[in-house]
Amino acid sequence: MGSLFRSEEMALYQLFLQSEAAYACVSELGELGLVQFRDLNPDVNAFQRKFVNEVRRCDEMERKLRYLEKEIKKDNIPMQDTGESPEAPQPREMIDLEATFEKLENELREVNQNAEALKRNYLELTELKHILRKTQVFFDEQDGRLTTTTESMTRALVTDEVRTVHYLGPVQLGFVAGVILREKLPAFERMLWRACRGNVFLRQAMIESHLEDPSSGDQVHKSVFIIFFQGDQLKIRVKKICEGFRATLYPCPEAPTDRREMAMGVMTRIEDLNTVLGQTEDHRRRVLVAAAKNLKNWFVKVRKIKAIYHTLNLFNLDVTQKCLIAECWVPALDIETIHLALRRGTERSGSSVPPILNRMQTYENPPTYNRTNKFTKAFQALIDAYGVATYREMNPAPYTIITFPFLFAVMFGDLGHGAVMALFGLWMIRKEKGLAAQKTDSEIWNIFFGGRYIIFLMGVFSMYTGLIYNDIFSKSLNIFGSHWQITYNKSTVISNKFLQLNPETTDYTDTPYPFGMDPIWQVAGANKIIFQNAYKMKISIILGVIHMIFGVIMSYYNHTYFKNRLSLIYEFIPQMVFLLFLFFYMVLLMFIKWNRYSAKNYGRYSASCAPSILITFIDMVLFNTPKPVPEPCEVYMFGGQHFFQTIFVLVALACIPVMLLAKPLNIMKQRRQGNVQPIAAGSTSDVEVGMSNGQISQGVDHHEEEEISEIFIHQGIHTIEYVLGSVSHTASYLRLWALSLAHAQLAEVLWNMVLSNGLKKENWFGGIILTVVFAAWAVLTIGILVLMEGLSAFLHTLRLHWVEFQSKFYQGKGYAFQPFSFESIVENSSSSSQTEGE
Repeated sequence: MGSLFRSEEMALYQLFLQSEAAYACVSELGELGLVQFRDLNPDVNAFQRKFVNEVRRCDEMERKLRYLEKEIKKDNIPMQDTGESPEAPQPREMIDLEATFEKLENELREVNQNAEALKRNYLELTELKHILRKTQVFFDEQDGRLTTTTESMTRALVTDEVRTVHYLGPVQLGFVAGVILREKLPAFERMLWRACRGNVFLRQAMIESHLEDPSSGDQVHKSVFIIFFQGDQLKIRVKKICEGFRATLYPCPEAPTDRREMAMGVMTRIEDLNTVLGQTEDHRRRVLVAAAKNLKNWFVKVRKIKAIYHTLNLFNLDVTQKCLIAECWVPALDIETIHLALRRGTERSGSSVPPILNRMQTYENPPTYNRTNKFTKAFQALIDAYGVATYREMNPAPYTIITFPFLFAVMFGDLGHGAVMALFGLWMIRKEKGLAAQKTDSEIWNIFFGGRYIIFLMGVFSMYTGLIYNDIFSKSLNIFGSHWQITYNKSTVISNKFLQLNPETTDYTDTPYPFGMDPIWQVAGANKIIFQNAYKMKISIILGVIHMIFGVIMSYYNHTYFKNRLSLIYEFIPQMVFLLFLFFYMVLLMFIKWNRYSAKNYGRYSASCAPSILITFIDMVLFNTPKPVPEPCEVYMFGGQHFFQTIFVLVALACIPVMLLAKPLNIMKQRRQGNVQPIAAGSTSDVEVGMSNGQISQGVDHHEEEEISEIFIHQGIHTIEYVLGSVSHTASYLRLWALSLAHAQLAEVLWNMVLSNGLKKENWFGGIILTVVFAAWAVLTIGILVLMEGLSAFLHTLRLHWVEFQSKFYQGKGYAFQPFSFESIVENSSSSSQTEGE
């Protein structure tokens, strides 16, 4: 079978590279993304490896690029992203890149420092301008030229009583002026009052405009203050308090003419600073715009260089120090492609010594590699979330493409809701290039977008099952016309809240509806749920048994591929017989009952004579004699049923000791004869493929053999799990019926309790009410029935595949193939850097 149904065949190779050509060859392999290297120096510290200095240089270049990126984002400059991935630079180009990054960083830091110094100077001059302007008002008040104060916030701190300004007239006072943060002003006033005992006079006024902090760039609010005092001791005390509150003091002349001259000089300097600051910002922006054009490519180049040297640190040096030795896992089908990549790398480096690639024989389990495309990737991710497949075992993903959306649709069957889901998935598929280019960090959106094909298929299958159920937003479609001929008069409809359909009467035409359910069941409120429950319950059991049988059949292909004769004879055959003779027989009884018994036949095959499938199955397993039934009914559905049921149960019971003991006893017998292959350690099935023609052993552990007691224990656990699981797993598929019923009833409740209220209103007022009610109904339908119910059905479908289906054949004990790939490394690095930035 192809790689779609099994993982790729892998081979372990030893690679010999000349030191001069190693970088270029690894670069070509990174672009290819098909080689997984092994660490040949597991005991060597990361700081003691050969290329640790080159890795440090790359780390330093990444630090500088992150600094540039931070500054670019601060100025909201768009960074160009062509979507192309440049090739990894040659080692000699690292020096040019380092010089470029060093020059940009130094230039940007110098510009930032100059800008910060200019902004600090500008802030000081702006504060001085406000001080000169505000203190002029204070001095004018002191001289008595202003009879009323123009400032809103003034306070005297001389005594407990507020004194007038005329008190200060004959006294020669000193003063200091400055600015302080507005939020510190109340505490500043209290401290002055207490420390100076009320012997100072404080005037303050707010600065209306915002000021910019040159260090952080934040907008701050400040106030101007002037403090009058008498004596040097108070002066020293006031200055210490100002220093403690980080208030900035500025010189303020006493003479009005000096203040005016200083104010004119300050305004001139502010204008000059504005010009210089504008030129500085323009230069800074030009530097950042030039860097933004190449920043994405620079990041990719540096990450590729770093990844190459990290990979080279996994290699070994030979004794001559001229050759690097590597070991790598390679898909067998891609050997020629890898040879061509190595040849290109050798030619690029100018080396004359070609690389050597030798296949190695090993008993180690190879990694599991399943090729995927954008369609199968999401389905493979569902399987790998349970566990990565054991090497070369059957891959459930191809079958999950059909079974997963179908089982989901059985629970979610509604033509309207399925159409909403399908349209959403189709929109993401049609716009996938643009949506993928956005690279959002929203985890929920990325999950939806990654599963766009799953969502689309789930919606399409739900539309199909919705047609089968004849259910669209809890209503039915009358496509082919009803096959019931019923005439209800007005009094019957009004007097009966629930109407009932009776197939025994002549109302039914004895011809089934062409596709799905007859729409007449929509009005049968009395027995609609009873009919649908019986139908969906049996369908869920039928689908579940078929799904489990298919899982057991998958185990047959595993046993035959690995030539596991013991598991094939003593596990697969009894498992299949046990499942067929008990549970598939129950499914056959359902079809026999549907085909043989009719509501209109008055005799042994009438509906009243039809035996219960559940009671029949219980009597069969317990060997009970069915209770007699009145004439003309019969206990059994067909002749010889009791004999066949007895044989089926006895054969099924006989399969249990075969599954439990046959395989361990045969292994013990073969070991005594000295003719047995080693057993896979920790596995419930012995993998007996040895080394042949230099091929890798599939999942075989040749280092030690499993103890016979552990084999008996494992086989016992496996048998008990299968026998009991066959019962519980069959019952577990009833969730298909239960969730389908819940979904249909919830949709009907939303229709009857929400939308129908708007449809009952008349005139123009009814139109307004209907608009509001429809909006509420649509929101509840999308939020509850599509999203919440869809998520619930998705999780139940996932459980049916992981537990009920895959447990029959899938071990999931492998480990994923993780090739050295530039594409994945760059994507992971980009996403992590975005997360750190946020």
